[in-house]
Amino acid sequence: MSTDIKFNTVLAEYEDRMLDENERMLSLSVPERIERRDEFLLSVGEEAAIFMNLLAKSSKAKYVLEIGTSYGYSTLWLAEAAKVNGGKVITLENNIDKATYAKDKIAKAGLSQYVDFRTGDAIDSITNAKEAFDFVLVDIWKKLYVDCLDAFYPKLNDGAWVLADNMIFPSTTRNETQAYQKRIRELGTFESILVPIGSGIELSQHHSNHET
Repeated sequence: MSTDIKFNTVLAEYEDRMLDENERMLSLSVPERIERRDEFLLSVGEEAAIFMNLLAKSSKAKYVLEIGTSYGYSTLWLAEAAKVNGGKVITLENNIDKATYAKDKIAKAGLSQYVDFRTGDAIDSITNAKEAFDFVLVDIWKKLYVDCLDAFYPKLNDGAWVLADNMIFPSTTRNETQAYQKRIRELGTFESILVPIGSGIELSQHHSNHET
C-alpha cells in the first residue's frame, strides 16, 4: 500500500499481533473473549483500513476525527492519508494504556506530526474540539454511537464523510448500530449506505443543503 519503510514496518508488527491474537481468541470461550476484549487489538481489518485510507486521500480530507483509537491500527492508516493530504488526525481514546501504545507505534512510523492524541471522555472531547471535520471514523462502544453522532454532527464540513464500523458484526450490538443507522438517516443531510467491508461500515456523506 505504501512504499514508506517505517509505515510498512509498523504495519507488519500490527499484522503479527493480529495473527497471534486470532489464535489465542480461538482458545477462549465467548464469555472469556468478552471479559478480556481490552487485551485484543480488535482492529477494523486490512480491507476496511485500506478503504478508509483511499477514501480519505481521494476526498482530500484535511481534518480527520477518529472516535476510538484503541491500539492504533486504523490510526496508522488514517495518519498515512493525513500525511499525503497535509492534514491532521484527531484521535480520541479513554484508555490511557491503549493511547500510549498507539502513540508509540505512530512515532515509530514517523507520523507523529500528523496525529493529535486526545484522552478522556469521547463526548467531552468532541464537544470541546475547535476543529471542523472532513472525515470521521466512529469505532467506539456501540452504545455511544448515537451520542457521538449528535456531538460531531454540528462540526462537519460540507461534503464530510462519516464511517461507522461494526454494522454487521458482532450481532450482539445490532440494536445499537441499527439505532445509529436510523438516526443518521433521520437527520436529513446525509446520503448513507451500508458497505459490506470488514465488519460492515455505514458510509455516509454530509451535505448541509441536502434534504432526504
